[in-house]
Amino acid sequence: MKKSHIDSGKDFDFGKTSEDYAKYRDIYPQEFYDKILQRGLCVEGQSILDIGTGTGVLPRNLYRFGGKFVGIDISENQIEQAKILAKRENMDIHFRCVSAEDADFDNETFDVVTACQCFTYFNHKILSKRLADMIKSHGKFVVLYMAWLPYEDELALRSENLILKYNPVWSGCGEVRHNIEIPLDYEEYFEIEYKDVFDLDVPFSRESWHGRMRACRGVGASLSDEDIAKWEKEHIAMLNENAPQNFNVKHYGAICVLCKKY
Repeated sequence: MKKSHIDSGKDFDFGKTSEDYAKYRDIYPQEFYDKILQRGLCVEGQSILDIGTGTGVLPRNLYRFGGKFVGIDISENQIEQAKILAKRENMDIHFRCVSAEDADFDNETFDVVTACQCFTYFNHKILSKRLADMIKSHGKFVVLYMAWLPYEDELALRSENLILKYNPVWSGCGEVRHNIEIPLDYEEYFEIEYKDVFDLDVPFSRESWHGRMRACRGVGASLSDEDIAKWEKEHIAMLNENAPQNFNVKHYGAICVLCKKY
């Protein structure tokens, strides 16, 4: 994938890091999911589409609340991992490899569509109309995001700086708390019903934080094998020197719920 507004147009492919993604990026705390559930969304009696599902983190963690989930993603490797993980837990979730813009579901199929950690990657002019077609009358589109706070967490900042050493065009750095920005393309079809920004302390071990960093766009999805190996050696040494065996990393979460106008 290549987007001009991301990493200065550098190619990236989360399929390259799917095994790490499956193992190390299922990290959202319950408070994150509670923001969805408190709005009465993704629960029993609802049909939900998760776009940009990756390894199916959102559907798998919300499955126990009774909603009927479908997850789609453009990466075959990500979808394969999602299927493996869901089958391991005997979860009846349907996963498909297709882009959200090209999804061919019937009109008014879903009560809720979710997009977690992926909203920046879509063509919003196309997606906004496609979602308006697929979502039922007055249904909801839920956009979610979580990121570490490097200016408030020294370990996160050290990790960021090391990624930038090997990938200086990586634009996933320097996060501060902010609301999710909704492009104007959606105004014709949706109105913002709810939005929130909230703090989260996310627990890690040295191993799981290293894996989380390796599975990010700036490392595993875009660096060469040679540079990944060099980054790994330095990152592990940095963690051994500066981090306890277990620790929390300061994050923030954000949610925006849009309601279909008609």
